[in-house]
Amino acid sequence: MFFFRRKRPAAGVSADTTSPDTGPDASPDASPDASPAAAAATPTAESAPSGPETRAAEALAAQVEAEPVGNRTGFFGRLKAGIARTREALGEGIARIVSGRKRLDAESLEDLEALLLGADVGLETTSSVIAELTNRLKRNELQDPEALYRGLADLLTARLVGYAEPLELPEQGDRPFVILTIGVNGAGKTTTIGKLAAHYRAAGRSVLLAAGDTFRAAAVQQLQAWGERNAVPVIAQPQGADPASVVHDALSAAQARNIDILIADTAGRLHTQSNLMDELKKVKRVLGKLDPRAPHETLLVIDGTAGQNALAQALKFHEAVGLSGMVVTKLDGTARGGIVFALVDRLKLPIRYIGVGEALEDLRPFEPAAYVEAMLGRTG
Repeated sequence: MFFFRRKRPAAGVSADTTSPDTGPDASPDASPDASPAAAAATPTAESAPSGPETRAAEALAAQVEAEPVGNRTGFFGRLKAGIARTREALGEGIARIVSGRKRLDAESLEDLEALLLGADVGLETTSSVIAELTNRLKRNELQDPEALYRGLADLLTARLVGYAEPLELPEQGDRPFVILTIGVNGAGKTTTIGKLAAHYRAAGRSVLLAAGDTFRAAAVQQLQAWGERNAVPVIAQPQGADPASVVHDALSAAQARNIDILIADTAGRLHTQSNLMDELKKVKRVLGKLDPRAPHETLLVIDGTAGQNALAQALKFHEAVGLSGMVVTKLDGTARGGIVFALVDRLKLPIRYIGVGEALEDLRPFEPAAYVEAMLGRTG
């Protein structure tokens, strides 16, 4: 399974994790919103085709491309293991409801409704699913436990299929493609950025990272560590610098170096912090002044363990800056993996990827049917 169609591994992307050069010829007025520190970047020298960066990209390609086979656990197995807590709460709960029953009744559906709400599936999805199952029960189409499982799986999958859209990157055209990542503290933004960079780099795309989280201690170092691991350059400024200045420098550098993808980190913030939300708006304005289409993707990283709080956060971020996609992380640590239904019901935005573990392979495009099957613990 790939994030997009593979190309040959890219050579010629510097792994230096330093700020772009600045000097008397730098243009501090490139954007009224950027600080005077923002300056145009200079391109780096290309590496030889057989250099260490190409070898690093090839190693990443092998790591990302290798789908476990045989007696090793494949993606569905990883997904099923990753959302085990949700399956224990929901799938095993359903098994208890239907245990020993030859026929289903209204009481069975009431118990199922409570389970769905407890898994944070959300009121809208739960009400719709229970109403349809009730109609099927009245028409004698829902007579046994197997029919319940099949009907529930079909209805839940149908709620998600329109929102499973991995991020599509243009094969050609003006570059770079700019991804702005946002979210609250602890949601996993920086780790998600590192994993995305690894996948894109392994697929032959040149990538540059912007260390726009200038407030959290060690945030820059964490992103630089991912950059070194993936042979991807990182544009950074000292802690406390203006994030808008950092992303301005990074986009200038990406344009000068003809980079395919720029991924910008931002400081984690609560959705209730209006001053920090205003800062995000400024970052978007600065990107837009250098490229009117940027950011091409405004990606919200959501902690799946946050439950209904995650939904409240997402709504506020969408209202403030306009989201285009979501990544739901840490689904391996929650019994409420049904939050994905509430998110798409309320925001009507695609889920680009989900995270079900710490490994590189545990960040994958969202597949509704596989997710529902793993969540329920069985298939029809």
